[in-house]
Amino acid sequence: MASIEFLTIEADDPTAAQPLYTALGLDQHVQLRATTEPTSGFRGWTLSLVAAQPANVNALMVSATDAGATVLKPATKSLWGYGGALRAADGTIVTLASSSKKDTGPATLEFDEVVLQLGVTDVAATKAFYVEHGLEVGKSFGRKYVEFAMSGPIALSLTKRGALAKVAGVDPDGTGSHRLAVASDVGPFTDPDGIVWGRPDRASDAG
Repeated sequence: MASIEFLTIEADDPTAAQPLYTALGLDQHVQLRATTEPTSGFRGWTLSLVAAQPANVNALMVSATDAGATVLKPATKSLWGYGGALRAADGTIVTLASSSKKDTGPATLEFDEVVLQLGVTDVAATKAFYVEHGLEVGKSFGRKYVEFAMSGPIALSLTKRGALAKVAGVDPDGTGSHRLAVASDVGPFTDPDGIVWGRPDRASDAG
């Protein structure tokens, strides 16, 4: 079963970007490096932190905004649960979610899962690409959504680019670098939408 060991996120100023990831407890999941590659608009991916209850979502939202993030969508209840979206100072979009609508204990900064959500042009074609490169499908809902069965600390899902942008509260248009590289035991390769995957034991170029 494939594993994503960590994500490399490129930023104009990694030192200034670091406090947010520390505030969210993502130091083991994200490493930062400097770049001058141009990027604008939606980068085609988000990080999602899945928490056990709404109180944890709220606590993570506060911790993130205290560390310099801006709120894209305030945390609210929905048909599927509770959640909101943030944009980091470096431009990364982080969504925070819980499938529960009710609290069962005191608020903490804990989360149960980190998910790399890719907003892709063609879900079926990208699903097939990843299967060809050794990933196993966990759940699949036609041409709309795919979850892969991952053994590592970071999960992976695919959805349509426009749908993911809507969840994040941003316009789907974007150009330039994705400012992301995925360190995994299945790389190196570049997926159909330009996301770069590499081995965790060597540097990989974000794109």
